Amino acid sequence: MVLKFFLNVSKQEQRQRFLDRLDEPSKNWKFEMADVSERALWDKYQAAYQDLIRYTSTLAAPWHVVPADHKWFARVVIGSAIVSALDKLDLRFPKVDAASLQEFKKVREALENEGKGRAVAKKS
Repeated sequence: MVLKFFLNVSKQEQRQRFLDRLDEPSKNWKFEMADVSERALWDKYQAAYQDLIRYTSTLAAPWHVVPADHKWFARVVIGSAIVSALDKLDLRFPKVDAASLQEFKKVREALENEGKGRAVAKKS
């Protein structure tokens, strides 16, 4: 199973995130000067993303385009898609055969009896 997510951030949100990266010293490392020149190509990037999604989405592996201006919302959407995909797999724990269950009983008994009969040291 393949799950593909495209986190779609609006131009306004990208602007705000860049400003945050410039204003907050703990986020400075995330900013690159190339971001400024690349931002000028916003419309071309959007067209390329649309083509990418259109031509690489399949029934077996569709793209999930996720509005990502609010990180909490993007996480909910992605988590929901993952849970839904896992539910479709109809996963189950393996069954244990009767012979193994009988062996388990013997092992349990041996483990429970393991410490019996030994002298227990008393605290002074």
